[in-house]
Amino acid sequence: MSFPDELMHLIRTDEPLGPLVWLGIGGPARYFAEPVDQEDVQKLIQAANEAELPVRILGGGSNLLVRESGFDGLVISMSGPATSGLEIDGTLMTVGAGAKLSHAVIKAVGAGLGGIEHLVGIPGTVGGAVMGNASSDGRDIGSAVESVTVLERSGEKRVLTQQEAGFSHRKSSLVGLAILSVTFQLESRDVAALTKRLQKLWIGRNASRPNEEPRMAVPFVEPDQMSVNDLLQQVGMAGVCEGEVSLDTQNPQFLVARSGATSEQCMKLIGRVREQVLLQTGIDLQLNLQVW
Repeated sequence: MSFPDELMHLIRTDEPLGPLVWLGIGGPARYFAEPVDQEDVQKLIQAANEAELPVRILGGGSNLLVRESGFDGLVISMSGPATSGLEIDGTLMTVGAGAKLSHAVIKAVGAGLGGIEHLVGIPGTVGGAVMGNASSDGRDIGSAVESVTVLERSGEKRVLTQQEAGFSHRKSSLVGLAILSVTFQLESRDVAALTKRLQKLWIGRNASRPNEEPRMAVPFVEPDQMSVNDLLQQVGMAGVCEGEVSLDTQNPQFLVARSGATSEQCMKLIGRVREQVLLQTGIDLQLNLQVW
């Protein structure tokens, strides 16, 4: 397709996606754009919608599996400064969708604002975390959300309340929308106490992560009944492999991709694990990974 002249400086073609996602797997995007402001995001989505071109939003790439065939549409990266800003006004903190979640947590704690510190160490962006209603220590990110600014598929901007965002266990009703920014309603707390709690949580989070494994992802949503780690250990799936892809031996909630790993190997392994868990426990594990 031909984008409007005012957008052409933002567009790249056949952009490799593998280097942009944590698993390091995936072919090119037919079109790829890094907008310099929110107005550009709106114009890009409108242009793609008019051309009936599918659009995907790329955040940190921590929960994304891209097939080797790539994505035959427009991928919009939200990692630029214009889509990752952060502002604090009293107990309200507004964060661009492309901002790293860890950065938002640290900024909030530094400002003496509590309510999202339990999410420290969760990879990815604020937009991705809100889209999937990321959770830790029994609390999800949606509980701290005041409002979410999104773009409809038509490019129309809307501000949704917490209730309208439809947060539930590791889900929201935001799928299919482009999140521009999120406003959190936080609580004033003692900075020293918050910092101490943050450090304790950070140490615990890092202790459960495989060392020296740069290419990894968390493939499954944590079920209500028990932790994914305990569940996979219980059914004997720790360390199971398919080609160059495996579940970590000590922390099987992590899927690890070695050199030569493919998206097909990832999907086969995920399918095997889900089948065994369902057969042995009756629990239907849901995918945390998005598959393009």
